[in-house]
Amino acid sequence: MKFLDLAKVHIRSGAGGGGCVSFRREKYIEYGGPDGGDGGRGGDVIVEVVDGLNTLIDFRYQQHFFAGNGRPGMGKQRTGPDGDDIVLRVPVGTEILDEDQETVIADMTEVGQRFVLAKGGNGGFGNLHFTSSTNRAPRRANPGQEGVERTIWLRLKLIADVGLLGLPNAGKSTFLAATSNARPKIADYPFTTLHPNLGVVGVDGAEFVVADIPGLIEGASEGRGLGDLFLGHVERCSVLLHLVDGTAEDVVADWQTIITEIEAYGDILGGKPRVTVLNKIDALDDEEREDKRKALEAVAGPVMLMSAVAHHGTTEVLRALRKQISDDRIRLNPQEEQQTWRP
Repeated sequence: MKFLDLAKVHIRSGAGGGGCVSFRREKYIEYGGPDGGDGGRGGDVIVEVVDGLNTLIDFRYQQHFFAGNGRPGMGKQRTGPDGDDIVLRVPVGTEILDEDQETVIADMTEVGQRFVLAKGGNGGFGNLHFTSSTNRAPRRANPGQEGVERTIWLRLKLIADVGLLGLPNAGKSTFLAATSNARPKIADYPFTTLHPNLGVVGVDGAEFVVADIPGLIEGASEGRGLGDLFLGHVERCSVLLHLVDGTAEDVVADWQTIITEIEAYGDILGGKPRVTVLNKIDALDDEEREDKRKALEAVAGPVMLMSAVAHHGTTEVLRALRKQISDDRIRLNPQEEQQTWRP
């Protein structure tokens, strides 16, 4: 399934049905009178979060969603049928934005959450509604209320506990593949990852979700490379895992490039806790490893050592990440619970 995290959608709620002008005409009925019913209400446009979706690809092939109109009222005091609602089904983490792509209308973060994007128009009153002591036979009825038409944007921000940051080929996808069942594309050229990947990792009986996003380069905030739009997928994370390629000539410059880009993105990422890891240490000798670690610690604070491909230090990194995640976001491993259960 192709990954799509931004979609433009045109919606319109249903118009209300018009009221009816009608008079009772029946044989053997001594008194007639107005009996026109009200029009039916127009349908709503509703967005609902459903389970099992992780992309907005459905909205690439259909961008227009129109709810049903209400039917007109009828004689014998009959109200017209209401128009059918239309439901837009979206994955967890979808933001509903106004046409300016800045105003947030709704943030859909839980399965089953529903939000009315456009309410249907009310049905018009029939002539029965206007009967009074001084007007026993009104010959007027109201038209139905028009529906609401608007253009919105759907933006998907993946729900994850840990976000991976780093330059292209820093080893983010390798780390995700080494610690979870996810199978992202891994190759020895830049920008192997073209769309975010999610993986569930476990350590000490606890499980949490890690999000791998395409690598950033210098000037990503200005649109270079793949830009920084994918940083939206790590906005909801509790902690950021910053991987630095240990085989790079200047690890401090690589670290600073990423820090500059996330600070340019906004305070929402700049203020998040970070775990800095020097990756690919299996390709370094002891002296190079120590020199680069000390140089990086001078600007980044504590630095952990890891080789994702050799599975060296991955458990310690996962434990450091686990400490930064609140208990309410952690899921217990059912297999671990089964092993420790005693009758």
